Amino acid sequence: MKRLISGLSVLVALSMILVSCAPTEVEVIKTVEVEVPGETIIQTVEVPVEVPVEAPIVAYERSETFYIAGSAWGPLNDWNPFITWSKANSTGTNGLVYESLFQFNPMTGELTPFLAESGEWSSPTTYDLTLRQDLTWSDGEALTAEDVVFTFELGNQYPALWFSPIWDYLLSVTADGDYDVQFTFTENPVYQEFSNNLYNIFIVPKHLWEDRTEEDITAGVNENPIGSGAYLYDTHSEDRNVWVRNENWWGIDVFGLPSPKRIVDIRFASNNVALGAVIKGDLDLSNNFLPGIATLSEKGYVDTYYAKAPYMLAANTAVLFLNTTKPPMDDPAFRRALAFAINVDDIVNVAYANLVAASNPAGLLPTLSKYNDEDVIDRLGFTYDPAQTASILEGAGYTMGADGFYQAPDGSAIELEVTCPFGWTDWMEAINVIATSAQEAGINIKAVTPDYGAWNTALTDGTFDMTLNNWAGMSNTPWTLYNLLFRSPIQEIMGSGNFGRYDNQVMFDLVDDLARVPVDDEEGMKAAVSAIQELMLTDLPMIPLWYNGLWAQFSSAVWTNWPTEDSAAAALPCTWNGYWQMGGLQMLIDLELVPTE
Repeated sequence: MKRLISGLSVLVALSMILVSCAPTEVEVIKTVEVEVPGETIIQTVEVPVEVPVEAPIVAYERSETFYIAGSAWGPLNDWNPFITWSKANSTGTNGLVYESLFQFNPMTGELTPFLAESGEWSSPTTYDLTLRQDLTWSDGEALTAEDVVFTFELGNQYPALWFSPIWDYLLSVTADGDYDVQFTFTENPVYQEFSNNLYNIFIVPKHLWEDRTEEDITAGVNENPIGSGAYLYDTHSEDRNVWVRNENWWGIDVFGLPSPKRIVDIRFASNNVALGAVIKGDLDLSNNFLPGIATLSEKGYVDTYYAKAPYMLAANTAVLFLNTTKPPMDDPAFRRALAFAINVDDIVNVAYANLVAASNPAGLLPTLSKYNDEDVIDRLGFTYDPAQTASILEGAGYTMGADGFYQAPDGSAIELEVTCPFGWTDWMEAINVIATSAQEAGINIKAVTPDYGAWNTALTDGTFDMTLNNWAGMSNTPWTLYNLLFRSPIQEIMGSGNFGRYDNQVMFDLVDDLARVPVDDEEGMKAAVSAIQELMLTDLPMIPLWYNGLWAQFSSAVWTNWPTEDSAAAALPCTWNGYWQMGGLQMLIDLELVPTE
């Protein structure tokens, strides 16, 4: 049995945080173990300690400034909207400076026009788009259909750009005047992929980019970025990026003025320092993973999207990729046995203290659950059941060795590793649970935590045994997840998915079939997803485990009207790259200052 430390103890600890006033110190959190007399329990709780802060957090007029953290993993490298892997470090480049044609509301599943005024399929192979009038770049030049054509054509010209694959099916993009754009496709277009591109490709100004070299476009720094968005680049340093509101933003009359004049994105030395700053009211929103939030939220010291467990929205699915090129992971029976051996409830309850929820076996996020084939999942899914593990393994010829672990059918020992990057503390706890529960079921697995570089190399080279990954996040289509899980063709370096190198042309064809279903054909999408889930749960080349949270802890000391489960706005409390056009910008528009007495 496990329970939380008493409310009085938490209150005392938090009161110590709140009264701290030293300008160069902040009270933060460390983990301690608490034993309750008469019960065999140990509970991790949070108590305050003091840690130095290298620089003052608040440096601008507080009532005009929105302080955020939790998106950047290193110093800012560039402002290039096409270098997606580095945009975490300059979050806001995409979504605040550069804008997309549409935005996506994950809570309703709808695309809403943004730079575009409208868009529709006028024929099975023709998509007609009309821009809003009076769109402008921040240098005062007009944003027109030519800018849209130019941006999409870059993908045709430079295969290094992430969206270039759309040109396998796109024949042409043409402008008709200043506002109308026509996309012409080959027969049977990839409707799902294109719909995803409509809110993820960020339009750039032709007049500033057309004379740039391929190197500049695909890998350049793009200093002092000129976009069409609600914010402008202001300044940056080693530990922060600063954006300032574009007072001439074209969208003010359409959507309203974003409330903060400045956004300061801070990189903290640790998540604990970020938590202390939120509690003190110096930091408005932290999108870090912060242990102990459940207690702090219930006591009212921070706010979260949900008032109760799991507290956070589901942002992506944590998947255990199994290297199907290595024995025994090349055996579907072993993979299925392993799925029954993993105690996901312990990951949810112990590693995350109920900040996440278990995934369904097919992996789709709750926002896409309407596409699940529940009959298939009920018939072929899995839950924690070590007895099933034993039954499957023994039925497939595996035998128990003298060391208490199963041996392969040929009598060889099974010794495997499950990995995640060192320092990813929540995942480190999770793989410990995976290894421990597997060992208890008779499968010899050891948790190993290489540094990020070594882990990523093994991931893309295919030299791991099994590893965690969560790269498929919120999306308007289930195609996004299954395209990542079953990416094809299999190549020497698998940098964008299918890391376990599951080589099944039938599955590849099923994912392609889904890509070609029109986005308004819900029944067709369900049928395509059903076929994918049937084969996926039969072969289990990877194991969906839990929904990683959209980590969001916010303070109402300065700003209020946050997006929560009770709010009606299509907003998300998230500053991660890729989320500004999925409700992050709407959050900025909806925020209100806390009234002063």
